[in-house]
Formats: sequence, C-alpha cells, structure tokens
Amino acid sequence: MLAEVEIADVAIWFKHVSQQDVLRRLKALAPEEEITLEADNVVGRWRRMKTGSDGREVAAIRPVGAMKTVWSEWYRTRRGQRIVLRPVVLADDYLAATSGLFSEWSSPEDEEAFRDL
Repeated sequence: MLAEVEIADVAIWFKHVSQQDVLRRLKALAPEEEITLEADNVVGRWRRMKTGSDGREVAAIRPVGAMKTVWSEWYRTRRGQRIVLRPVVLADDYLAATSGLFSEWSSPEDEEAFRDL
C-alpha cells in the first residue's frame, strides 16, 4: 500500500491521500488514535486529529514526537513536493495488538508457576 501525498500543511488531510487502501486505513482511525507511517523513507508516529468543536470529525492526521520535527522542517523547506506515504507495523505495535489474545494465560497463578522457566 503506497500512497502519494503533497506536503501542503502542518497536517496531512485525507483528501490529499492518493491511494484508496491507505485512505480507508486513515479514515478508520478513531479521534486521537495513532498510526505508524513511513513518509519519504522516514518512519514516524501520526495521530488522528481531535473531533472539531462543532462535533464533526477532522479528516486529517498530524505528526507526533520526532516526526513532528521532521514534518515541520519538510513543510518549511519542501512545501509543494509529493512524497510516498505508507502504513508500517513496528514490532511494538504488533506485540501490543496481540498481547490480549491469550489473556486467560495471564493469571497470577500462572505467573507464579512459570516464572522460573
């Protein structure tokens, strides 16, 4: 899933995302939910923007953490350029998503019985 997006704002507006699978993935995010994206070969975290004061969802994501610094620099120096954007899954994200799959194995009794293995 590769999409192109123009560096046109401090956020990425969904209407600027060229690829439908990526667009569907972004639209499926809940307000303030985060996603890991690779933007022009730089992997970083992005957060779906909060619901507006009028109650409507904001159709955009904004960079967080170190990606905010990278995107701000690109916006200042590369505005108008098109870049490749794609979702990626980090090991931390994968493990967090699967950690609840076997919750029945996470009891204090199991921890006590198997802690030395």
